[in-house]
Amino acid sequence: MKNSTILLVIGTDTPLTTLAQKLETIRAIPAHAAIIIVAEMPVFSYYAVGVEPFGNPDISPEWQQQVTATKAALHAKETEVETLLQQHELSGDVTTVAAEPAAIADHVARRAMLCDMAWIDESLRPSKMLFKQALYGVLFQSPVGVLLNTPKGNVLPDPKRVFVAWNTQLQAARAVQQALPLLRAADEVIIGTFDPVMTEFGEGEDPGVDVAQWLTHHGCNVTVQQYPSGGQTVSHCIMERAKETGADLIVMGAYEHSKAREAIFGGTTRTLIEQTDLPVFLAH
Repeated sequence: MKNSTILLVIGTDTPLTTLAQKLETIRAIPAHAAIIIVAEMPVFSYYAVGVEPFGNPDISPEWQQQVTATKAALHAKETEVETLLQQHELSGDVTTVAAEPAAIADHVARRAMLCDMAWIDESLRPSKMLFKQALYGVLFQSPVGVLLNTPKGNVLPDPKRVFVAWNTQLQAARAVQQALPLLRAADEVIIGTFDPVMTEFGEGEDPGVDVAQWLTHHGCNVTVQQYPSGGQTVSHCIMERAKETGADLIVMGAYEHSKAREAIFGGTTRTLIEQTDLPVFLAH
């Protein structure tokens, strides 16, 4: 990860102590910190519907106050973050984004396109739409993977054992490719497949062995496990098997249900996103 650019997506409520710890780990790599501070802009009140052409719209004073407060909070946070960068003597840049929820993904994706990896702060979770849009922007509109639930004090996990939820789909392969620096640093990588189709035209006669061989060439210590789901959901199986093996990071491909702009994350992806028990690396 040396000389890489790591995107940190934070909000106005992100604690400075948490951010300072993350910045220190980035400085130790060393890497460049691309920090984007996001906030929801209140939806404009359309009180002007029906006004005659060239008439004066009736703009809600409450809306104006919320916009002013949002911009002020962003500016204050930007100043604090820039001060932190100077204190930690860290190469970095700071961007602020105030937009309606549907536009957040586009702004985050634009910055993520020139980064190597992304991290989204847990303080964004209470605002479900803001968190979802930031995550959507990284996963489905940029070429990089994203880390969630990283240990306090680390923007990057320091995994000893990584559990890779593997199938032969493109999303899983991209996740492994994007997570390669983390996999190479781990003591052990476990390739887990669930109810694999063991045919030549399915997932191969011995699913998981091919990716294990490729990772071995990169110096990874790899084992392959094939699991039956036993009627459980794949997401439940991934979490249970990861815990059983003592994994401290899950790597998985991210999926969506549709190509619509307001796409809903696939069931397994949604569960891994919503859980906060284990760090997870997702890529599409």
